[in-house]
Amino acid sequence: MDRKDNMPLWVFLGLLNIDTRKGSQILFWSSFAFFLFCIPLSYYIDDWSWAAMMFVITVWYWLCIRWVDGNSSWEPQS
Repeated sequence: MDRKDNMPLWVFLGLLNIDTRKGSQILFWSSFAFFLFCIPLSYYIDDWSWAAMMFVITVWYWLCIRWVDGNSSWEPQS
């Protein structure tokens, strides 16, 4: 994704190599699935750091997608 003039740095870094909305949704849903996988795993090994990290990353991707939807535009799909 090319950085627009009004795009914050956190959005640009979150979607750095993602050009399409479909690609960003795949990234979001795969992060969400890994977060759900980390919950029982964290309970089993008694280490919640992976689940916490994946939760933050998933929310970050969701916020990036929302920002681009509301303030910018996605690259056209070819």
